[in-house]
Amino acid sequence: GDGTFRYAKRTVRVGAFPIGIDARGFQQIAESQDAGRGAADGEHLIIGVDRLDYSKGLPQRFRAFGHLLERRPDLAGKVTLIQIAPPTREEVKAYQDIRTELEQLSGHINGEHATLDWTPIRYIHRSVARERLAGLYRAAMIGLVTPLADGMNLVAKEYVAAQNPDDPGVLILSKFAGAAEQLDEALIVNPHNPDEVAGAIVTALFMPRSERRRRHAAMMETLLTYDVDWWSKAFLSALDAAALA
Repeated sequence: GDGTFRYAKRTVRVGAFPIGIDARGFQQIAESQDAGRGAADGEHLIIGVDRLDYSKGLPQRFRAFGHLLERRPDLAGKVTLIQIAPPTREEVKAYQDIRTELEQLSGHINGEHATLDWTPIRYIHRSVARERLAGLYRAAMIGLVTPLADGMNLVAKEYVAAQNPDDPGVLILSKFAGAAEQLDEALIVNPHNPDEVAGAIVTALFMPRSERRRRHAAMMETLLTYDVDWWSKAFLSALDAAALA
């Protein structure tokens, strides 16, 4: 109950220190990159940014987006998923397999639904500069963060920090990400359930501005309160206290 236990004749102190970001600094970067929503008239951008890793749920995300287009043909030409997935551990077969799977899924979904002037999924398998990412976050109507397992996930926090508070986008967040414990004003989903993810996308697309602003303001307050400075001070303070105990 007091955060301590005995082990090998020693008292060990345990604490949870959810890591934060430089929310104010990232907000300023995004503001400097602001180019509006950055989409054609009537088109909304959805953005995902993840390492190419099986824990990030990228195949499930692509399938859920394909399911959305099948359920809602009226959204054709009106919504585009930009997925940035920088390479990682390319020499490991499991990572080679997931890259192949994503390429096949994006090709299949684009082949089924694309038109001459609209590509549903824009899949980018390389790194993108932080400043450019901040601008993409700000331009996107929806941040889609749906890992199968994640200790925190700072992309979710960066997406919120990048938003224009007067007309913010909507964060869709996996319940299996640690960030869901702090950002409970996001639309929380089970990434294994394509109906749930697709439904959350529809909810986000048609969410009134007043609700988007309310949700964003609450999450931004959390990010500013529990930022990276708070995290470092809280951890070092606990470390000092443990040393003196």
